[in-house]
Amino acid sequence: MPRHALMVGNSDGIGLAATKRLLMDEWTIIGISRSESPIRHPRYGHRIADVAHSIYPELLEALTAEYPFDFCLYSAGIGELLDLSDMRREARIIDVNLTGMVKTAAALIPGMIDRRSGHFMGISSVADELLSAESPSYHASKAGFSQYLESLALAVKPKGVFITNIRFGFVDTKMAQGDVKPFMLSVEKAVDHLLICMKKKPVRYTAPGLAVPLVKFRKLMMRLGAI
Repeated sequence: MPRHALMVGNSDGIGLAATKRLLMDEWTIIGISRSESPIRHPRYGHRIADVAHSIYPELLEALTAEYPFDFCLYSAGIGELLDLSDMRREARIIDVNLTGMVKTAAALIPGMIDRRSGHFMGISSVADELLSAESPSYHASKAGFSQYLESLALAVKPKGVFITNIRFGFVDTKMAQGDVKPFMLSVEKAVDHLLICMKKKPVRYTAPGLAVPLVKFRKLMMRLGAI
């Protein structure tokens, strides 16, 4: 029986690499991103769309009517440093990183509930625990992302549906910014972690593990600095 996956934000980075790996494992996949996909495969179809656009929910409605998605990966995300002279991009960052994920979940999860099976996975960040004067919209979007997905996971698990919130540190993609990038993961290593989550279906998964004490230390330093 064919397995169907929806991959959102998969024209590059983790989403692209994950799509290629799932195609090797015989999945039938629909991808959504703002740009063309480099993938050409008989079991792959691509839709060009912006998750922050008003027509995005209509696209999701059409796709869920056509495909019984067993799995969804939401990896769409943007991030920019705060520019206090022009803050127009702040709302868009939250729209793409958080609101787009919520719209995707709202479209797919009811069908999964009806079938009593399915797995929704979102890529968050260890930034979800930290304050940031440099990129408040990015950190806020990831905080909301993690809180929403993990709370939703508690609601759907009794109904046979699984949700996983993956919290990565720095991954070697265009999203990785800043001069210091401790414990950098390669894209392929990040996908290895993603495949582990597809098998084990945890509610929360943080990688690399060394990022956890680093985040706790930074939070402590921020508290001490505020005293």
